[in-house]
Amino acid sequence: MSERPIYLVLNRFDDEFGEYHRFTEGLDCELVYLTLPAGLAVLDQDGALQTVVVESLDLDTVLPIARDLVRRHGEFAGVVGISERDVLTAARLRMELDTPGWTPEYVTRFLDKPRMKELVGGAGLRVPRYLSLDPDTDARAVVARLGLPVVLKPRAGAASRGVSVHHDVAGLAAALAEVDPSGHECEEYVEGQVLHADGVRRHGKFHYVSVSEYIDTCLGFTEGRSLGSVLLDASAERDRIAEFAGHCLDALGQEDGAFHLELFRTGTGELVFLEVGMRPGGGEIGFIHRDVLGIDLFGEAFRAALDLPPLTMAEEFADPSGGGFVMVPERGPLPSRVVSRSSMAGVVPEVYAEVLPEVGSVFDGKGGYYHIGGRFRLRGRGYADVHRAATEIIENYELVVVPEGPGADRRRTGA
Repeated sequence: MSERPIYLVLNRFDDEFGEYHRFTEGLDCELVYLTLPAGLAVLDQDGALQTVVVESLDLDTVLPIARDLVRRHGEFAGVVGISERDVLTAARLRMELDTPGWTPEYVTRFLDKPRMKELVGGAGLRVPRYLSLDPDTDARAVVARLGLPVVLKPRAGAASRGVSVHHDVAGLAAALAEVDPSGHECEEYVEGQVLHADGVRRHGKFHYVSVSEYIDTCLGFTEGRSLGSVLLDASAERDRIAEFAGHCLDALGQEDGAFHLELFRTGTGELVFLEVGMRPGGGEIGFIHRDVLGIDLFGEAFRAALDLPPLTMAEEFADPSGGGFVMVPERGPLPSRVVSRSSMAGVVPEVYAEVLPEVGSVFDGKGGYYHIGGRFRLRGRGYADVHRAATEIIENYELVVVPEGPGADRRRTGA
């Protein structure tokens, strides 16, 4: 039995954000890993108390293993799962193992979209009008309540997966017939610019916060369009948006932890809450914040989840501006094979890193935000430079694919 604090880590990351040993440097503690096979290579197995490879990180799989680990090593001082897909499992493990930390009820506020809107709207902040669904929900009743267009989305989930926008009753009725109503909601369509606020809270205040503006939307990315993001420069407007985000997090009761909060800014300047995750933003957000701004959002999220001191003091952070990214989706029709792709490094000066698909690799529609048509990280003097660079990449990046399979000879190109 170890006399040092032991932390149980659920891991599905296969990149440097799964190097949890970096997040505990200088601390007298032990780490035990439950990891998917793809994440094994990035873990410090030699320094770990124990590493267990599992085929799934769902509760039914990990709970008996965690109980056996407790019998072997002693009680855990904390359980952490940084991914959106693991925060609830980690909370349920805490409850089952009587380990301190965030409860399932608390974590659900950041996963269940009707619940988060209920809390944020209840604090007097603007949220989209919404309707939780049940088996008797009728498309006409939804439209009578929310109007058209209307958005149908899963109650839980990220990256706009499963989200659809409907402009008529017939289309909505057909979509409702294809989903489990208990797992979905409808909400009003809000016209406006989509923004995102990213950072970490400690003791009920921002330890760090940045505000960015999307070029297109996450939904557009699922529909085959490139997605960009640009950090806003210091201004009264950026402060206003960050303040609104802070009020939303107050309404959700977040004292500590990472957040990725999305919101609308309408044509009249009104700010409208969209949704929030209690974890770092996906895609290139973690890389941009680490490389350009000097904050490791994943390390800070790890330490906040375990009530450990921050990795970096607030006064050491760079001003949160001058960075951004572009992500190019997989190209179809799927499956498709990459024939060629162009490099933007050296072509667009603001590109400081790019991740391109290998020629000959196959797109299968399961690439998410990582194994996709191209990822570009940008650094510039400010919003104007980075926005211009992102637009240039979206307009000029060339990706050529052919459908995979016998006799397939059609080609698709463009960013």
